[in-house]
Amino acid sequence: MQTTKTNNIVPIAIIAGLFFIFGFVTWINGALIPFMKTINELTEAQSYLVASASYISFVVMALPASKILTKIGYRKGMSLGLFIMAIGALVFIPAAEARTYWIFLTGIFIQGIGMTLLQTAANPYITILGPIESGAKRIAIMGIANKTAGALGSLIFGALLLSGIDEVKAKLSTVSFDEKEVLLSTMADSVFVPYLVMAIALVVLAVLIRKAPLPHVEAAPIEENTSGTTEKTNIFQFPHLWLGVLTLFVYVGAEVIAGDTIIAYGISLGFAAEDAKFFTTLTLLAMVCTYALGVFLIPKYLKQGTALKISASLGIIFSICILSTTGFTSVLFVATLGIANALVWPAVWPLTLEGLGKFTKTASALLIMAISGGAIIPPLYGRMVDAGKHELIASGLEQAEATASAATSSYWILIPCYAIILFFAVWGHKLGKKK
Repeated sequence: MQTTKTNNIVPIAIIAGLFFIFGFVTWINGALIPFMKTINELTEAQSYLVASASYISFVVMALPASKILTKIGYRKGMSLGLFIMAIGALVFIPAAEARTYWIFLTGIFIQGIGMTLLQTAANPYITILGPIESGAKRIAIMGIANKTAGALGSLIFGALLLSGIDEVKAKLSTVSFDEKEVLLSTMADSVFVPYLVMAIALVVLAVLIRKAPLPHVEAAPIEENTSGTTEKTNIFQFPHLWLGVLTLFVYVGAEVIAGDTIIAYGISLGFAAEDAKFFTTLTLLAMVCTYALGVFLIPKYLKQGTALKISASLGIIFSICILSTTGFTSVLFVATLGIANALVWPAVWPLTLEGLGKFTKTASALLIMAISGGAIIPPLYGRMVDAGKHELIASGLEQAEATASAATSSYWILIPCYAIILFFAVWGHKLGKKK
């Protein structure tokens, strides 16, 4: 069933609150990556395992999360997800004490498991809460909550974790081993208070969500053929679903690169960490503004498919601009990827779930698994930066210049990602659907 527009206001507000929460938790990775790189003395590729640990949990937990939600329902499932996220936040405390990278990654992974439960429930729920034609509009509202939280999280954790990082990095090469250990341990301890506060807040929200008034909704049934039976008997008979999964996979990878690499990219170009910590916020603000535009335009003035075509085309154009420019201009083009990215997630969900009927929950789990693109594509970018940097240094280039050049040129990985999104927008979402 679908609730009326008036009755939708309260559940939409509740789900928006959940999107705010996992937006806050997800987008602090932009600050965590350079922070972890410094305190654990990591390579570029190793530092991007922060994103991998968060997003790989969606592969591991998406299908189990779907089964959990079937058994205990949306409300209890969301509450459980918040409790699990709180446990992940608490793991950061012993991780800081030990200054051990794999313990940090474990905490991030546990938080990812909790977010998987939340995402597996929230995305299909908000998609089918009203007419499928306006699904992108509702998800765009969720996106505003998600990215506003992300911008706040990036600023807050950037200030807490990256304050004084330039001075620490400058001292590391000049002090003794014992002095270096003290410096890095002191820096690692800065995660204690923010993650303790985060854990407490998540537990409180987990308790509150159990009382939340969320109506029961189900997807529309699959249309019958002329003989009164449905032609589709399994999930493999929907080619547009699998293309939708691939599209979300490359999209999340591109979105994470745009948000999580921009601080490290700015630092590689010579910007101070005190200034670069604001760069992720630029990406997220670009997304929030575009989400707001989507809420206004979709579906009255702009169809979901058209919005996706425009987004993919802009992604290709902005990626080429990153490669063709230098300095702050190049950083700004990374930030403008937020414009290209904003309406991809809102448009892909309804275009993919349309007509799936009883297969909607399984399809939603598969789409959630596609978030693993954020675990795989950003580390590939990091490896490309490392490889390019070593090659340029071997050719005689200074290390700082080689790092900056390699970081810029490695953004070419975004172009095939947006090309796949464009294919889905133009042809892919129509495959296998009734004309």
